[in-house]
Amino acid sequence: MFDDGKDAAAFRTIGEVAKALGIKPHVLRYWEEQFPMLKPVKRSGQRRYYRPDDVALLQTIDRLLNREGFTIKGAVRALKSGQPGEEPVPAPAAQPDPRLDRGTDAELVARLKSIRKTLAGALV
Repeated sequence: MFDDGKDAAAFRTIGEVAKALGIKPHVLRYWEEQFPMLKPVKRSGQRRYYRPDDVALLQTIDRLLNREGFTIKGAVRALKSGQPGEEPVPAPAAQPDPRLDRGTDAELVARLKSIRKTLAGALV
């Protein structure tokens, strides 16, 4: 990704990261505000230096937002859950409550008609 001769573990400036990822520096600064887990090292003059882990996180954020269509809030939630970009696990199918067994369709229709008649009487 970086073709500057630096060691892979070297810190990178915001300009270097922006160029490598194809993301404008102001977007990276905005993402720092929106994603609490993104904390580059700041040195004198508030200059940002991104660690390799920060760059990997930025790549994940970019993928979630710009390729997978997550909202910022959704991407934050996915990153916090530790499952960025994985398909959400569907909720288990609701099991019918045996206490609510209503019988056949004909019995249900008759019961609903009775309820409707009671409610209509209450409105008069």
